[in-house]
Amino acid sequence: MKFAKKMFGVSVAAALALNASVAFAQAGETVKLAFIDPLSGPMANIGTNILHTFQYLAERESGKANPAGVKFEVVPFDNKGSAQESLSVLKAATDQGIRYIVQGNGSAPAMALIDAINKHNERNPGKELVLLNYAAVDPDLTNSKCSFWHFRFDADTSMKMEAMTTYMKDDKSVKKVYIIGQNYSHGHQVAKFAKETLARKRPDVQIVGEDLHPIAQVKDFAPYVAKIKQSGADTVITGNWGNDMALLFKAAKDAGLTVNWYTYYAGATGSPTALGDYGLGKVRYVYVSYPNLPGEPMDIMKGFEAKFKGEDFSTATAISVYKTLGAAMAKAKSTDPVKVAKAMEGLSVKIHSGEAQMRASDHQLQQTLYLATWNKVDKKNPVNRENTGNTWHAEKVFEPYVASTPTTCQMKRPS
Repeated sequence: MKFAKKMFGVSVAAALALNASVAFAQAGETVKLAFIDPLSGPMANIGTNILHTFQYLAERESGKANPAGVKFEVVPFDNKGSAQESLSVLKAATDQGIRYIVQGNGSAPAMALIDAINKHNERNPGKELVLLNYAAVDPDLTNSKCSFWHFRFDADTSMKMEAMTTYMKDDKSVKKVYIIGQNYSHGHQVAKFAKETLARKRPDVQIVGEDLHPIAQVKDFAPYVAKIKQSGADTVITGNWGNDMALLFKAAKDAGLTVNWYTYYAGATGSPTALGDYGLGKVRYVYVSYPNLPGEPMDIMKGFEAKFKGEDFSTATAISVYKTLGAAMAKAKSTDPVKVAKAMEGLSVKIHSGEAQMRASDHQLQQTLYLATWNKVDKKNPVNRENTGNTWHAEKVFEPYVASTPTTCQMKRPS
């Protein structure tokens, strides 16, 4: 009897050990992320900075730092900012067996990737891919073009405009608005939602001009700035990013244009340098974070900037990607993309700004947004951006429900 009991005890222990090894089979496993974004051409400075961000966070969030215990590794692929090139490098990534794709610079490449991933997954069961979108913000990506295989970690164009115009509603200096943007889906959507939300919240505001310019092709924005001046605008709304944002600011500064700026990406690499002391108290952006946010974001920023001298940390959505992925892999007890995608749906996770939830209906992260203004460094806001002596001061915090917008997504899910 004692012998049988002992044997029984060993069997139970062995069974528990076996179950544990099955449950946590992903611990110690390396999960590769294919980073597909521009690493050459006019937007290379943005792409390279964000690549460094993902690489830094891969080290920081690996092993015991994430609940799944996995190790993250980032493999870079240069899409040159092109949708077509994105498809070529996607094939190169899948040929290497990489099943998690990271992309964000440009909604056109995102659209192309989603379409290609949908087709790939249908044809290759057991080798499915998942797209982790940290910055492509066209609302169609989680509405008419939504996909089970796509998850967005940034707030989309309409969400940021909801927050922006909620603030503008009470800004009585805004009377005449000029809209300028890049001539592709995001630029079109910024203009569309700016007009719609201002008509709803500030019907007294006049739209005095609208321009769409070729993306990453304009070398001198002086003619555009001249049109803004001529229109009598007191406020400019723009979704420009990268070189197009920096060069627009440079032209405005050179021309002495004095207006309110409401932007999406004034905080990204290169724009603070272009601003310098221009637009203090008048340039604003809406984003999921700001440089002086205390706690873990500040620690991450300091660590990143110590490692990559001369570069600022500006892409906080990368934090959300790793936090959500680690939590989903722990929940799924697997690194298999199908199981992890299912685990991400509806998942609530603590990110840099507090609690966030990946909405199951369209895979759009619901999270806190901030409106910040360009101003001098002070005791409360000590983080010097690009050695300008200036920084971003948070003026308004928007709880997730404020900027949340409905979805028309009719998602087809795998069985």
